[in-house]
Amino acid sequence: MAHALIVDDDASTREALATTIRDEGLTVSVAGNLQEARVQIQRHTPDVAFVDLQLPDGSGTDLFGDLDPRSGVMLVMITGHATVESAVDALKAGATDYLVKPVNFQRVNAIVGRLPRAGDLKAEIGALRGELRRMGRFGSMLGSSPAMQQVYDQIGRVAPTALSVMLVGKSGTGKEVAAQTIHQMSARHKRDFIAVNCGAISPNLIESEMFGHERGAFTGADREHKGYFERANGGTLFLDEITEMPVELQVKLLRVLETGIFMRVGTTTEMVTDVRLIAATNRDPQQAVQEGKLRLDLYHRLNVFPINLPPLGERGDDIALLAQSFLDELNARFDTRKRFPPAVSDMMLSYSWPGNVRELRNYVQRAHIMSRPESDTTAVVPLQISLSTPAASSTITIPFGMSLDEADRQLILATLEQCGGVKVRAAEVLGISLKTLYNRLMEYRLPDATDNDEEVGAAEEAAARTTRT
Repeated sequence: MAHALIVDDDASTREALATTIRDEGLTVSVAGNLQEARVQIQRHTPDVAFVDLQLPDGSGTDLFGDLDPRSGVMLVMITGHATVESAVDALKAGATDYLVKPVNFQRVNAIVGRLPRAGDLKAEIGALRGELRRMGRFGSMLGSSPAMQQVYDQIGRVAPTALSVMLVGKSGTGKEVAAQTIHQMSARHKRDFIAVNCGAISPNLIESEMFGHERGAFTGADREHKGYFERANGGTLFLDEITEMPVELQVKLLRVLETGIFMRVGTTTEMVTDVRLIAATNRDPQQAVQEGKLRLDLYHRLNVFPINLPPLGERGDDIALLAQSFLDELNARFDTRKRFPPAVSDMMLSYSWPGNVRELRNYVQRAHIMSRPESDTTAVVPLQISLSTPAASSTITIPFGMSLDEADRQLILATLEQCGGVKVRAAEVLGISLKTLYNRLMEYRLPDATDNDEEVGAAEEAAARTTRT
């Protein structure tokens, strides 16, 4: 039988917790301070410990050193003075959950209900780390760059807890995939993961979608509707673009996060939900607070554990790894065996990817679709050059008396530089064929100017197709 330890200097809190936990079938021991708690640990190592942050003889986190983390003990911090700093400190010390006084006993029941999975979760996380080393994968995420390994470490730390997570990153960096990975590595992974884009729901309907409505609650409400919080009960709710949620609804969201209680639209009956919340934004959340787009109190409640998703341009070799993964998916779907020609690989590595992983996936799909059916390589299609990132110089100066050959040379080289070295794009801008561009570069005796017949042929075929359509 599982055993729980309750450490709190308030006798009424100890007794209420003990009664609730015993009703769940656990044995319970109690202590009013660190000294008593250490005695209880010597007598019987607990499977779960509920520890008050502020005790008469020290901090509750001091007790974590007396419990072997390898044994799989769940450590739940309790406090009457919740702050972001205290939550993060408790997490770093080894806590797996965080309760605020007055204690929500529905959450206590949920924590105890997840107890049998604690050891399994650690094994799963260890297996995922091993998979990362072997294949560059971590759950649903892909990449082995230092920037992503830091993200994996953070996810591996926070996933087994019930803490709220704030994912911050530019559009297309994979925030929803990161949220799915957190869910997969949590004790809730057998329950639903529901993703909601707050900016895609009509402001008039978002409250009904979040909390549900009763039949007849408003015009058109001809049936009972379960909202996201009700449907995600026991699982994870991912709120993407949280700064797009109407401010008036943010007040109700904060209440649900603090109490686990909500009401459907059109009724005064309270309902209880146990939901792990992950929020995301592509904006600076602190700037959103200053602009009035995000309530400060909600920001602090969501930002307990922030994770920044790096842009693709900062992930180095992950670009090639991701591109190959996307191509493998397309090959499997269409029963092809295409590979990237050197020209495409070079373009992908030299591009800044302002659209991040989403833009890379779209490019690989275009290159696969535009390739000839009989070819074993993808097509060499031009990248969409970012207009928001101009090169160092967009003009050249032709002094009086310069020869036409030299003027041509400077124009070609300047255009190539403007296009980031992507020859297909440079030829398109100059209005010449790729074959002609290669011939000119060979005349200038520049490195990497060797004619690539396969690349030229693919580019000409792509151009011909565009002309025919």
